[in-house]
Amino acid sequence: MTEFFQFEADFVESLRCIPMQVRLKLDTCGIKLKLPQWHQMTQDDRRSLLELPCETALDVQAYRHSLTQLVRERTGAVASTLAIDSAPPWLDTTAIPESVQTKALEVGVAITLDQWDQLLVVERFALIKLSRSNHENANFLPALKEFHVI
Repeated sequence: MTEFFQFEADFVESLRCIPMQVRLKLDTCGIKLKLPQWHQMTQDDRRSLLELPCETALDVQAYRHSLTQLVRERTGAVASTLAIDSAPPWLDTTAIPESVQTKALEVGVAITLDQWDQLLVVERFALIKLSRSNHENANFLPALKEFHVI
């Protein structure tokens, strides 16, 4: 069973938004999935995207293939691609991204390198996504609490 973050609780049951777990897989496999495309997928499609592994090189290749086919089948469009970062910041436990540090300081929190290191990959990914200036940051502080940073 897939576990979700508490800050995603308002949409998890319906899967009306793309959960962080799927967003991490999208960045990992280099596919940009737009929310309208997500909405054109069935609940089973969305569940499948949650459940499919995307960790090893073979997993990533298979996930990308499955997703591009699914986008084509459900939307009639070709999936948009993203550059795949060979060293994504959520995998780096030796440096806290500036956007995360800045956003944390805005809410009165100083994240230590030890705290950053203790987070799960998907938690670091979530904090990076939630700290970006073009993102609605309402869930940043709840995420810090949920991840026991504060």
